[in-house]
Amino acid sequence: MNLISKILAPDNILVDSESTSKKRVFERVAMLFENNQQIAHSQVFDSLFAREKLGSTGLGQGVAIPHGRIPKLQDATAAFVRTSHPIPFDAPDGQPVNLIFVLLVPDLATDLHLQILGELAQMFSDSQFRNRLQECRDGASIHQLFHDWNA
Repeated sequence: MNLISKILAPDNILVDSESTSKKRVFERVAMLFENNQQIAHSQVFDSLFAREKLGSTGLGQGVAIPHGRIPKLQDATAAFVRTSHPIPFDAPDGQPVNLIFVLLVPDLATDLHLQILGELAQMFSDSQFRNRLQECRDGASIHQLFHDWNA
């Protein structure tokens, strides 16, 4: 089992979200975390936006990995959003994104945070993996794809 499958709950996957901006994606996932993990909406939104101000978390190839630190969070947690239409994300290749993996980590997490980001970078550098994410019809099949990666 990879690190990602341990932190990405099936309920934290949004497929074909109608979000049309980075801000709207952050609002949607903030509500998701509040409803599913009881993490305050404002904490999530503010953390993601603060990190984004330091520099875009867009990787390129249609992928972004916004991430933030949450005080008093016990364990890393994640959400995945595939938007219907690519949105601007200031990615280095200048292309909009529609595959968005949101990572929240405890305030003092360091090694685990870097390990997770490294694993995500490996996953999303695989064009076949990205293509299969685009083809999945529902959250369950997306969750299975993340679970089976590199198994």
